[in-house]
Amino acid sequence: MMSMAHMEDYEVRISALSEEDGGGFVAIVPELPGCMSDGETRQEALENVRDAIASWIETAEALGRTIPAPRFYKEPKVSGNLALQG
Repeated sequence: MMSMAHMEDYEVRISALSEEDGGGFVAIVPELPGCMSDGETRQEALENVRDAIASWIETAEALGRTIPAPRFYKEPKVSGNLALQG
């Protein structure tokens, strides 16, 4: 489960598609097998892949599957100090 990580924490690789493949761009999320989308522009492909990430995670949760942590995600550090305001 990815309680602390966010969709934006996943690496997205965007590549240009050849004219034979319809042109535009494809966005792939390496940590989430099969998670990809496309668009006419790099920005559109990025926006579309955000929906694909959300759907991938939702489906994995529904099926009880483990959701891989983003490769570059780091857990927030907790100091253990308690600050009281009065």
